[in-house]
Formats: sequence, C-alpha cells, structure tokens
Amino acid sequence: MVACSVSAGAQGPAESLDAPKPFSAFSASAHALRDSVVLRARAQIGRRYVRGGQSPDRGFDCSGLVRYVMSGLKFSMPRTASQQASLGESIERDTMHLRPGDLLTFGKSRRGISHIGIYVGNGRYVHASSGAGRVIESDLARTSSSLVRAWRGVRRIVLGGAADSTRNGDS
Repeated sequence: MVACSVSAGAQGPAESLDAPKPFSAFSASAHALRDSVVLRARAQIGRRYVRGGQSPDRGFDCSGLVRYVMSGLKFSMPRTASQQASLGESIERDTMHLRPGDLLTFGKSRRGISHIGIYVGNGRYVHASSGAGRVIESDLARTSSSLVRAWRGVRRIVLGGAADSTRNGDS
C-alpha cells in the first residue's frame, strides 16, 4: 500500500496534560505532507488539459495531475483514475470527513471511475478539467456540475493521527 500511515497515541490516565505526546511529531509530519500535496496541486492551476498528459510542460489529464503531484512527494501512483481510486484508505463520502490531500473520485456509472481530483480544503478541489481545458480549482458544493452529482468516493493516501479527525477537513 502506498499510504503513509501515522497514528497518534492515546493519553493514559497517569500522563500529565503538559507531558509531550509521543506521536505529535508524526501527526505534525502528516499535516506537513498534506499541506505539501495541496501546494503542489495548486501550483499547477492554469496548466493546459491534455488527454494522457502527465507534466506541467506538456499538460495534464486528471490522473496525470494526481500522479505528478504525488510523485513529487515520493508516492508511486498508477496511471489511470480507476487504478488510482483503489489506493489508500476508503473514506466516507461526506465533506465533514475530508482532509486536504484526499483524492476525490468521480464517474458517470456506479461501477466506473473516470475522473479524479485532489481535495485542498474548505470544500474545494484541484483537477484537470477537459471542459475548462486546463487545471482548475472547483467548489465541491456546486450543484450545477455534472461531476459533483457523479462524486463517487474518497481515497486517503496520507493517513494522519486521531487528532486530525477534529480538524473538520481543513488545514
């Protein structure tokens, strides 16, 4: 599995509230990694859409963008959106559970995943849009978008500690 699994330790009754938490460095590392995914994804906004594209110079398609962003952080990703949709941990499709860096999957049929994007926080995601002809940042709450109606799932590649669950999906 390519997921980076980081978990926070539970504080026992004998531990002081002021004592350093043993896994706080891991939790901070997971936050920093998710922030890096967001920064790298947003840096590609405006790049042109090219079917099969996998680089800023030649352009991106949706899975090429995800692969490029994640490869810069040493995550090995398969080529297609449907293959990428099988990686990491499946997360409930609810905006309250999203974290920056999560992969959002889309498809027109129940079985097929045909599009993928990167959640960047505050209800927004970055994706290579064939309709717009470029990499864009979109609002997940848009009701008029056919992609939003076809939102199929969430895959978490960067796993963080229990403290992350209280962050409400934003960094």
